[in-house]
Amino acid sequence: MAYLTTFYWGWLLASALLGLAMGWISVVQHGEGVSKNTKRWLAALVVVLVAAALSRIVPGRFGYWLDLGLIMFALYLAGCAVGSWLRDWVVSRNSPAA
Repeated sequence: MAYLTTFYWGWLLASALLGLAMGWISVVQHGEGVSKNTKRWLAALVVVLVAAALSRIVPGRFGYWLDLGLIMFALYLAGCAVGSWLRDWVVSRNSPAA
């Protein structure tokens, strides 16, 4: 894990900044979003991938890529959360009182 953060710090920073940008621009939702059934399947997939990474079932290069992908995905989601929170804070602060 320390090797991943030391060697790929630029890519990890880029995924966090990309998440920040996407969170900033996608506060307003115009679509219907994902159905509950799809959310359950995606959550189950993430749980399986994290369990595979923690138990080291996937060996070698593919396990390395799995770990790197999960770290980048987590940083992207954290960036999205921070970006949407910042956008909400800026927009609510500048809106006039009704």
